[in-house]
Amino acid sequence: MAALAVAMGIGRFAFTPILPMMQADLGVSVAAGGWLASANYFGYLLGALSAMAVRIPAAAAIRIGLALIGVVTVAMALTSHFVLWIGLRALAGVASAWVLVFASSWCLERLAPLGRPLLPSAVFAGVGVGIAIAGGACVVLMQQHARSGAAWGLLGVLALVVTALTWPVFGGAAAAPSERRRVTGDRIWNADRMRLVLCYGTFGFGYIVPATFIPVMAREIVRDPVVFGWAWPVFGIAAATSTFAAALLGRRLRNRRLWSLSHVLMAIGVGLPVVCPGIAGIIGAALFVGGTFMVATMTGMQEARLVGAGRATVLMAAMTAAFATGQIVGPLAVSYLARAGGGFAEPLLAACALLLVSAGTLFWSSRETEART
Repeated sequence: MAALAVAMGIGRFAFTPILPMMQADLGVSVAAGGWLASANYFGYLLGALSAMAVRIPAAAAIRIGLALIGVVTVAMALTSHFVLWIGLRALAGVASAWVLVFASSWCLERLAPLGRPLLPSAVFAGVGVGIAIAGGACVVLMQQHARSGAAWGLLGVLALVVTALTWPVFGGAAAAPSERRRVTGDRIWNADRMRLVLCYGTFGFGYIVPATFIPVMAREIVRDPVVFGWAWPVFGIAAATSTFAAALLGRRLRNRRLWSLSHVLMAIGVGLPVVCPGIAGIIGAALFVGGTFMVATMTGMQEARLVGAGRATVLMAAMTAAFATGQIVGPLAVSYLARAGGGFAEPLLAACALLLVSAGTLFWSSRETEART
């Protein structure tokens, strides 16, 4: 839980609640924010691709990733050079992907024999916990009129402290042979696995616009940080609690049906700011998207473990790479539309449509696999 809180709550998503602060004290535009977000997601893609090929024990990869996240997050506070920011956010993305892929594989491998579904839920709840803590810290700092550099420095130090505390947990834990084995073409890829990869990639594009710009959209409506700043902690709290609800639903629904349902609810959340402009629509989007994106992540990773069998890490990494590709496109689309005088409506509606298509695909494939079994 702590590892994923650092990897995702800070390494990936600390930028989201800090961006309004960077707009206020450094004049960062929405277009520039889109490029910084995409740099992080491009690094995430590189991290996922390298995780497919690297031969390193999972525990070592997790340790390296956590330490790198802390260092580059602190470094964001020490410079205001945009090119350096791009590089630092890309490195944070690489490290985040390593921690997500290797920590998910490391934990699920050890928890599966216990047969206790709430334990994997606790692991993946770490993402929401990290988001809520980072968002709450930024709300407090904005109330104190602190600058964005203070937020980067505080969260970077927090990441290093958590890394030091969790370091011994991964000590001496070698990766299972299946995690180190590199698998080639026809032994791992078939139509069903490619379908999982594509649906996970669609999920990446579908959730990323609200996940990147919810505080910015809220700030355009309400300037008071006490109000707009809470959009991101609400997103994190919804994410943290959703994994436990998913564990209970998982007793009745198989992974793919639960994954499909999460895409439908996420699509509703993504479309809310368009059909219901105002702070209520933004908070509704935070609840619906925050409450489903970790369910999609958890069920997707669990399905990859089942379908990939002894080569699950490769399938998880491929799905994460597709996810990263999808989420690179979203912020770039927002940047392009911002320069052209557009807004958030077009990318939000496109994301909503793609999520509904992928939901139908997952539901159909669940019926197909159930018929075979």
